[in-house]
Amino acid sequence: MQPMSLLIVTCVLFVGSHLVLSHPLRDGLAGRLGERGFQIVYSVVAIATLILVVQAWRGMPPEPPLWIVDDPLWILASLIVLFASILFIGSLIGNPALPAPHAARDAAAAPRGVFAITRHPMMWGFALWAIAHVMVVPTPGQIALSAMIAFLALVGSAGQDAKKARLMGEAWRGWAARTSFMPYARQVAGAAPWSDTIPRPHALFGGILLWIAATWAHGALGYMVAGIWRWVG
Repeated sequence: MQPMSLLIVTCVLFVGSHLVLSHPLRDGLAGRLGERGFQIVYSVVAIATLILVVQAWRGMPPEPPLWIVDDPLWILASLIVLFASILFIGSLIGNPALPAPHAARDAAAAPRGVFAITRHPMMWGFALWAIAHVMVVPTPGQIALSAMIAFLALVGSAGQDAKKARLMGEAWRGWAARTSFMPYARQVAGAAPWSDTIPRPHALFGGILLWIAATWAHGALGYMVAGIWRWVG
């Protein structure tokens, strides 16, 4: 099998197994295996298929870029990754989408910070991270890998909406009515003030630190120098 075909097949296996186990097969398997048994099966399948993706990615030959990557594009991609990092860190506290015992309490709160931007800040963080990588590494292999990540994040978010509505009932439906799937959709529509979207301090400073550390590690581990490190040092 050609390297590109193998990468696409492994990406489809990873995404497909994740979505199938997360939604249509979840209740049946959890009923038979118990919640702990299901989590073990889910983790084993996820890790195994991810290893296949990584091995296929590492086997890709060098590819010429599809467009020229200049400094303005690098700056834009770096800012997108910074924003994605802020969304990710902000999503770790007070997120009703996470499997936490106080999810209903979190859903009753007024959406502020990253949750006023989108009710799925973690998943949009992953999707934006993938988009930024395509911008600066415009090769067919990178596009396939990033498409897998973005597709899984956004389709998974839509599936999470349905699952949470079933599990949490009115608590989630109320949260969904006060938030938006698309970033800033409520603000653009005039349904919520822009001031609500200002990130909380932990999200802002934690996101900046994550961005600095991750972009530094990018170069330190032998990959392309990214972020501010392209112009510092």
